[in-house]
Amino acid sequence: MTGTRTTGTALIHTVGVRALEWLWAHRDGFRLEPDADPEVGFLERFKPIGELALVCKVLFREGVAGSRQADLARRLLDHMWRDTLDGGRMLVRGQRTEPFSPIPFEVHLAFRELGYRCPEVERATELNHRLGSWSAFETTPTRRLGLSAFQRRAGLTPWPAEADAFRGTWLARRPEPWTVEGHTAYDVTHAVFHLTDWGERPEGLPPDTADYLSLWLPAWLDDWLDLRRWDLLGELLVVDACLPRPTFDERAWEAFAAAQEPDGAMPALRTMPTGDRDEVFDVVYHPTLVAAFASTLATSRSLSELAQAS
Repeated sequence: MTGTRTTGTALIHTVGVRALEWLWAHRDGFRLEPDADPEVGFLERFKPIGELALVCKVLFREGVAGSRQADLARRLLDHMWRDTLDGGRMLVRGQRTEPFSPIPFEVHLAFRELGYRCPEVERATELNHRLGSWSAFETTPTRRLGLSAFQRRAGLTPWPAEADAFRGTWLARRPEPWTVEGHTAYDVTHAVFHLTDWGERPEGLPPDTADYLSLWLPAWLDDWLDLRRWDLLGELLVVDACLPRPTFDERAWEAFAAAQEPDGAMPALRTMPTGDRDEVFDVVYHPTLVAAFASTLATSRSLSELAQAS
């Protein structure tokens, strides 16, 4: 990053503050739809709630939030658990609706790590872990890596082992970097998230993988910045913060911050959509969560470098 690191850190931190304010103001958008069309699926709307819990966990873990941010994060979690998930009972309902889906387990784990528990979901998880259906669950290699990582975090034996699961991913094979497209790019970013436990263990990145990312990440940041794909750019900024030597790319961060709306919302692509409030929320919540995630991790890494340099 050129210029003063203090100025850059302040900009990065402000992105996260504003994003969390928007998430709190729009907390009712994290709604469930128990009567959803079977083709859509009841469990699909659990994923945003689990993602929110993961981002709040990162915020508490990194210790760079101000008192206002920390208070909003805790209030968001309490609201999601008590009101949206009905104290975990909606997770139980979801598990009964799709008995072998890993989604209730994943969402519950994110909350359990923050002090919220539902024994019935835990019992279902222990049962499912003993069944062949969980290991036979057909999914992408990156999703499989994530499931193995979640099992380890839950105190279960990962199946397959994370190292074995990682070998099947795009990132582990390090193919031609110019073949990265939208879906592949998300596979790259999420592989990094799972390997590092959402930035908690940067050492979880194999050295050759870290070298590959360090070499090509600047070009990917430029590509997605030019396309104004803010959702993916935010995830790549998280990847940067997970590397042994983050770049804190000034051009990318300045554009990312400029794309954020005054109320804290982050568009997914180019500019903010318009229309029905719920439909807009469904498009915008993820890039806004990513903005909070990227901001928290990059702020923490930047402050650590400042402390080491002083």
